[in-house]
Amino acid sequence: MATNIVSSLGAGSGIDTTSLISGLVAAERAPTESRLDTRQTKLEAQISAYGTLKSALSTFQGLLSPLANNDTFNARSVALPDTTVITANSLDAGAQPGTYQIEVADVARAHTLALPTVEDKNSALGASGTLTLQFGDWTYDVSKNPSSFAVNDERAAINISIAATDTLVTLAQKINDSDSGIQASVLSVDGQNQLMLTAPSGASNALQITSDDVSLVDFEYNAINYAGVTETQQASDALIYLNGLAITRETNIIGDVIPGLSFTLNKSSEGEKLSFTIEEDTAIAEQAVRDFVDGYNVLYQSIKNLTSVTEDPDTGETVPGGLATDGSAKALFSQLRSMISQTVPGVDDGFTALTNIGIRTELDGTLAISEDEFLSGFSDNFDLVESLFATTLQSDNPYVIAKAGSYVSRATPGSYAINITVDPSQGNITGNALTLANFDAVTDTLSASFDASVSDYSFKISVNGTMSDSISLTGTYSTIDEVRAELQSLINGDVNLKAARAEVDVSYDTATDSFTFTSRDYGSSSKISFSEVSSSAEELGLSTALTGTAGVDVAGTIDGLAGFGSGNVLLPDLESDVYGLNFTIRPGASAVGSSSLSFSRGFAGELNQLIQRFLASDGLISSREDNINSQLDDVSDDREELDLKMEKYEARISAQFYAMERIISSLQSTGDSLTGILDRLPFTANRN
Repeated sequence: MATNIVSSLGAGSGIDTTSLISGLVAAERAPTESRLDTRQTKLEAQISAYGTLKSALSTFQGLLSPLANNDTFNARSVALPDTTVITANSLDAGAQPGTYQIEVADVARAHTLALPTVEDKNSALGASGTLTLQFGDWTYDVSKNPSSFAVNDERAAINISIAATDTLVTLAQKINDSDSGIQASVLSVDGQNQLMLTAPSGASNALQITSDDVSLVDFEYNAINYAGVTETQQASDALIYLNGLAITRETNIIGDVIPGLSFTLNKSSEGEKLSFTIEEDTAIAEQAVRDFVDGYNVLYQSIKNLTSVTEDPDTGETVPGGLATDGSAKALFSQLRSMISQTVPGVDDGFTALTNIGIRTELDGTLAISEDEFLSGFSDNFDLVESLFATTLQSDNPYVIAKAGSYVSRATPGSYAINITVDPSQGNITGNALTLANFDAVTDTLSASFDASVSDYSFKISVNGTMSDSISLTGTYSTIDEVRAELQSLINGDVNLKAARAEVDVSYDTATDSFTFTSRDYGSSSKISFSEVSSSAEELGLSTALTGTAGVDVAGTIDGLAGFGSGNVLLPDLESDVYGLNFTIRPGASAVGSSSLSFSRGFAGELNQLIQRFLASDGLISSREDNINSQLDDVSDDREELDLKMEKYEARISAQFYAMERIISSLQSTGDSLTGILDRLPFTANRN
């Protein structure tokens, strides 16, 4: 019987080396891959958990906004009678409570003028020059023609430059673009086109139109030239009676009669009296506090579930939260719980903590309200409830107005001393005594009308470093006050000065018989001077030789450190605890001496700032997410490294198995050649 030696040794039995290599590689990979899978799952769970945490914090933060707002604690309610005479527009927080009765005797009307008609609104007018539009009061003669005009010095004049190529459409556009409140519209009437001008409502906002070129005379509407223009509606004020008191306003939208209440007059209804009451509405603040408590409890439970191990109510198994092993999340939770029980920084008197109004922490960490204490706090000490939750920012110096700046988050709550050493002032210049021929220095009156059109009363004025164009008086004036008002209107209407927001107030001093020009800005950059004064304008006391007085920047200390004064604004030192607040100072502040500032963000403000720090782009949560994502990147890198390692391992054992296969193949060949060798050997005996 033939014998195969190799077969008897078990070689060449057809081993599946491919499957064997795959199994060996998988076995080698498994422990490391399992570790990476576990780590990745944990990290991804943490990222998801932080997303849930951010959402919960953001939702809760929305409940803090109304609590941090003082308006919530100054809410008002009003119920107007059902009427078409007036319409309520808005009721602001802090509106003055009381019972009111309103009677609308007349509504305000806007002065409306219709300019000459043209056939084609897009054809050139063929006129050029400057139209000057001014606001003021018209007096009419018995025939209802305009006879005299008193300039409204609170409104700047409007200068409209007209080119010969301008059309009715482009003229309307220029007037509308002047941002003066005048509405210009081109109307089609019986085949003709007409420009209609509508001024803002009110008796003192009627229009006077003058020009500097004869080609524009048909567009003028003044005491001398008005025939080319049709007045379709005279200007008038609204007249109402509030609790029997007669009140006039230039607009039908009235928001300054009853502080905090804005309403619109729709029509006059003389004899009809409308009664209503404005009351304090504490229910809004009360509900905001209750919403905060409920919202906190939801947030508390959400964070607790994320940072602790809980029991599944269905299976009874313990389930760790996504952040149960995350120290940063637990530190965040600890800070949040700690703030709930702390006193509010900057609040020294009255209610300083939630317990003062019956809000306490239960054994399970949630908040609960003691109704008796809670309701008593709102009914008996509502102002203290406001100071507990909302911002307090108050100076005991009536000339110091404190405001929160862009960096208020850096300010430290507390009480600080403020000492104003230099009041802010405005630049001004006083002219020489008037030398008008018809001016009576004893009575400070004009013995006859002053007609500025007969001579060149022009000048240029520099306000806060901006030089005006040439300004000219061209009207006829019956009083010195009319001259003063005209000067103020024309100066503030200058194109250059308007662009630079440089404005002046013009006053007349009877003691010196002179005009004084005062910049409306404060500080060292506030200054006034004249140039190119005509000889006739010198009769008004104007001169290039006049020397003005520059304004002064406010100066003082805040919290013992010198502040930075710019105009009438005083900013704290960068290193001061008050940095982040700013102060508007009115003249007279220095006379008060040292005063005190109280600043507190309130409980809601402090808690809101804490959450804002958590959610900030460079805050705790973002930093932790960046760290987790970095670890996930490391896991990805480790997987790539594992893949490379396994490729090398597979290549190595594949080479070993390949070598083994070659050896086995060689032995297999040798074995085949040895088959029957014993039978062929000499001297071999056979047994029968």
